Amino acid sequence: MAVLVSGFSLTAAGCAGAGQKMLAIIEGPLNDPSNKSLRRSIMGYGLKEFCHQMTVHNAPLKLNEDSPVMGRFFPTSCAQRETPDGNLYVTFSGTGYAWTNVTKKLSFTSNGAVEYDQDFRMDGSTMYAYFQTKKLGASDFDVRIIEQPVANLLNQMNPVADTFGRQLSSTMLSQGFTVIREANGTADFSVGHVERGKRPVHPYDVRGEGRITYENLRTEVHQNQRDFIGPIEVEDSGRALYFEGTVDGGQPVDVLFLGQKDGEASLKLYLDYPMSGPLSGNVIAGDVMRPGAPFKKVVPVPKGIYFIVLDNTPTAGQVAPPMNPLDDRAAAVSYVAQIGEVP
Repeated sequence: MAVLVSGFSLTAAGCAGAGQKMLAIIEGPLNDPSNKSLRRSIMGYGLKEFCHQMTVHNAPLKLNEDSPVMGRFFPTSCAQRETPDGNLYVTFSGTGYAWTNVTKKLSFTSNGAVEYDQDFRMDGSTMYAYFQTKKLGASDFDVRIIEQPVANLLNQMNPVADTFGRQLSSTMLSQGFTVIREANGTADFSVGHVERGKRPVHPYDVRGEGRITYENLRTEVHQNQRDFIGPIEVEDSGRALYFEGTVDGGQPVDVLFLGQKDGEASLKLYLDYPMSGPLSGNVIAGDVMRPGAPFKKVVPVPKGIYFIVLDNTPTAGQVAPPMNPLDDRAAAVSYVAQIGEVP
């Protein structure tokens, strides 16, 4: 489903720090096409974390790499194995939501399988890990709810939303992905193949800040909608969530921080009901992101799982946006969400 394994970027190849710098010393021989078995052996250390990282991240959904986020897939189960020829075979399932101008919000369940031919190359001390899709297994995409009543009725007679979801899933999975990992452990991610020395385009340049970047994207939060950034896993004490962003479109949005229990419960309500009601549980911290003004928020948190919710509804947060069925007051948000030391 879309950038299905974006969370793997935090553990790609398992060769951070001194080990990765040592690999840079033998960059030439290591990059030799004939040494693929050696590179796969090195990558094996990081691949042990593949499924764990997949289930503690979401997969942002896009029509193409340059488009804003239109929804998210949240993997709830994952299994992996090595094929006889050394490829990585992954099966997954989960739930998610998306927004289109025809359906408004729709939620869905999805499961499937994909086989990757994995490899990497070094560019100095930077590792480019490549996951090329070799084969797509059987997959399933089922719409759960559709917010727009007319579209819901039409989909019951002719399940075009299911067809659209399967096509989007298949298209995105078939492109594979690239993980770019620095020697200090920070990583970047892109759908498709990124040549050595190049970088995907993001709203914010965050290299060298010493923080773990969870997401660096642009999303659209439409009228009466929410966007759930998470789950964000904070593995150590003495850490903080850093959120920086700007909003376009003339519409302020609430930025709300939730713990795991309340975040998961609120997400479930969002997936289960067509209209967006109140959040379930307590908000750890919240603030308003206003158009034209740079926004920064730092929230110290203990070890645990968290969600950051961008809210464009009148049922949560401080902002009560006007609801006009003929005028979608969408907020276009560019943001970076990170984990770092408490300032």
